[in-house]
Amino acid sequence: MTTSKMSSSRVVIIGTGAVGATTAYTLLLRERVSELVLIDANHEKAHGEALDMNHGLPFTGGVKLWAGDYSDCAGADIVIIAAGASQRPGETRIDLLKRNAGIFDSIIQNIVKYNDHGIILVATNPVDILTYVSWKKSGFPTNRVIGSGTLLDSARFRYLIGQNKGINPRSIHAHIVGEHGDSELPLWSLANVAGVKLEVTEEEREDIFSHTKNAAYEIINAKGSTSYAIALALDRIVASILQNEGSVLNVSTLLTDYKGISDVYLGIPSVVDRSGVREVLDLNLSDQELEQLRASANKLKSEIEKLEL
Repeated sequence: MTTSKMSSSRVVIIGTGAVGATTAYTLLLRERVSELVLIDANHEKAHGEALDMNHGLPFTGGVKLWAGDYSDCAGADIVIIAAGASQRPGETRIDLLKRNAGIFDSIIQNIVKYNDHGIILVATNPVDILTYVSWKKSGFPTNRVIGSGTLLDSARFRYLIGQNKGINPRSIHAHIVGEHGDSELPLWSLANVAGVKLEVTEEEREDIFSHTKNAAYEIINAKGSTSYAIALALDRIVASILQNEGSVLNVSTLLTDYKGISDVYLGIPSVVDRSGVREVLDLNLSDQELEQLRASANKLKSEIEKLEL
């Protein structure tokens, strides 16, 4: 039987809440790595998650999994950050940003204390800004600091288009780009099936994109948090890195003179391989899409400036 597990590969997950724990379980089931380490400020929580998963090892493969500390980052190929504060009642998004930036300051310091060669993969929201913070504080080259970006948004988009058209979403080629958040935008001009442009009415477009953009709110209102699809998205990024795939994924990466946009992390289709982000694709955007992408970038840059990094 073939396996996707890589020899002598280690992934560290920092934060064992819904996203971190589900990501660990997904990586375990798919045997992506030989070693999987869970780190949490509440070590008992990480220990409990690791113990629970270890009890399932007789049913799966040979992944070695434990609750560790930052020294375990020393041998890590990828460090996934899924830790961070939740928004408090009456707290603004910028207040939350400032608190999470402070938390990330400590996390990044501890990572780089033990690791200078791995890839940092950020999942914590607001992901684009916190990935930028991670890049600034780590001193790592930009290709090795990646955010989950709009990969999940694009999956939601493809799913909803597939539902609308009665086509398997894996056969839908469609992208959400920009911020992973309210200023994200759909690239209808590039949406296609086997190279054939999608015929979608304006009303259908508005409905599909509205459900795409508000999906997280709908899930959070219903069950408290998102976990499964983002875990699969992170697993997809991990696989592309460890298996040196060169897959095109809508990760968050630093843009430098990209259609006039610089010094901000945004979700853009990018080639992801063992080096991290190898290349950002030069998309052929419509004038309206380009205007919206620049607006998304400016929104994030204005919030980054308030952090006074």
